[in-house]
Amino acid sequence: MVDKPTHMVGSAGLFLDAVERASAAAALNRPVLVVGERGTGKEMVAERLHRLSPRWEEPLIAVNCAALPETLIDAELFGYEAGAFTGAARARAGRFEDADGGTLFLDEVGMLTAAGQERLLRVVEYGELTRLGSTRLVQVDVRVVAATNEDLPRLAEQGRFRADLLDRLSFEVITLPPLRARREDIPALADYFGRRMASELGWPRFPGFQAQVMEFLEGHGWPGNIRELKNVAERAVYRWADHERPIGTVDLDPFDSPFRPKGAFAGPESSPETGPAAGPESSPVRAIGRAFEESVSSLPRAAPGKGLGFRAAIAAYERQLLSDALEKARHNQRRAAQLLALSYDQLRHAMKKHGLGEEREDPGRP
Repeated sequence: MVDKPTHMVGSAGLFLDAVERASAAAALNRPVLVVGERGTGKEMVAERLHRLSPRWEEPLIAVNCAALPETLIDAELFGYEAGAFTGAARARAGRFEDADGGTLFLDEVGMLTAAGQERLLRVVEYGELTRLGSTRLVQVDVRVVAATNEDLPRLAEQGRFRADLLDRLSFEVITLPPLRARREDIPALADYFGRRMASELGWPRFPGFQAQVMEFLEGHGWPGNIRELKNVAERAVYRWADHERPIGTVDLDPFDSPFRPKGAFAGPESSPETGPAAGPESSPVRAIGRAFEESVSSLPRAAPGKGLGFRAAIAAYERQLLSDALEKARHNQRRAAQLLALSYDQLRHAMKKHGLGEEREDPGRP
């Protein structure tokens, strides 16, 4: 049986400390602030806080403050009366009223407007609000769980977030570690997401990941954290045609293609005034490429071995270039081909010619 998507997986000490702190705070009717990079599972901690609280049978309402236009955040949270603004044809209750008796999860709380912060402060402090366009107080009983990937104390020092609101929200602060700080959890997480996808595809069993693929996953930096790992693991499973054999390839970047559009949205690659443009030039593949170019520039230009003939010297030199590219690309052959400005088939032909890598699967094979 596959667990629900909100199941929390991991045994790393830093992760378990955060989970234990959330479990302890769940029973208290106090605000909690969850802090962490994108993709670290802040919404799952919010759900844990709600499910383990006395409010577990009441509503859990989630609002992503970053996904709403600034002009609509206040109306969404606190509601409005008919005629409060253009288009408000009839009155509407806000998310606080929807969550009455339960929990309201405010994701990206740092995006609230100044007016929204002031209203939120009053709700947290006194349990009352006024809808937009009204002077009537509405009493609500809501526990607030807020989340952010911003440094709210720094924003408060800069005057961009109310210090008194930060004081109210930070009764307890739970900071989630990024995936790079809990690498020992990567195999379990990859296996968990892989099993879920295999079940969704109707596979009779999940064959797991090959050893070199798992090694590749453990060595990646995961800037998108668990959400990025989830996408990579699930994509690898659904693209793998043989459910009898362990998964042998992964694709970190689904946009990576020689035919990727380079139109107006791509921007200039570089200019003398601005240097390399952001985007593709700052990707992991480009970073590997720059490091590879530096290593190639240090290779001897003459025959690499004393006494070698011309053809043998060229062959040795080619083999060295291939070996260095594969090493820089962590044996991801598609990326190694990009570093050498070869097609994937050309790289495979060159590797076969020089007897390189035939004994292992390629984690980056298309």
